[in-house]
Amino acid sequence: MDWNVLGPALLSLLPPLGMVVVVYILFKSLIGADAKERKVRAKIELEERAKAAKATKP
Repeated sequence: MDWNVLGPALLSLLPPLGMVVVVYILFKSLIGADAKERKVRAKIELEERAKAAKATKP
C-alpha cells in the first residue's frame, strides 16, 4: 500500500464528507423546528377552539 497514492485519495474525501455533515445538521434543525412549530400551532388552535366554544355557550 503506497501512502503517496492513498493519502491524497483519502484527503480528497474530506470536503464531500464535510458537506454531508453540514447538510445533515441543517436538515435536522429544519425538521426539528418544523415539528416544534406544529406542536405550538396545535396548542394555540386548541386554546382558540376552547375560547370559541366557551363564548358560544349561553
